[in-house]
Amino acid sequence: MKRVLSAAFLFLCIASGLLFAEEGQAVEAASGETAVWKYFAAALAVGISCIAGGIAVGQIGAAAMGAMSENPELSGKALPYAGLAEGICLWGFLVALLILIF
Repeated sequence: MKRVLSAAFLFLCIASGLLFAEEGQAVEAASGETAVWKYFAAALAVGISCIAGGIAVGQIGAAAMGAMSENPELSGKALPYAGLAEGICLWGFLVALLILIF
């Protein structure tokens, strides 16, 4: 699973260079194609970050429930970690906004 994710991440990093390779060409020809790639890149940024955030929150939630079953006083200490995991989704959204703006 880690190999597949790292291969996909490497492919996306390499393919993102193709997005900006057209900047030297005429604006009329590149504007339509670049707009399509911008929306695709923004969708990938949000989609992948939300999937990763969901996986992280699921893992943290399972660990927090196990810890609270042994010691109920730990209930408030797990909440910040879930918030940090949800922050992954927020960063993906911000990256998507930056992609669409510029």
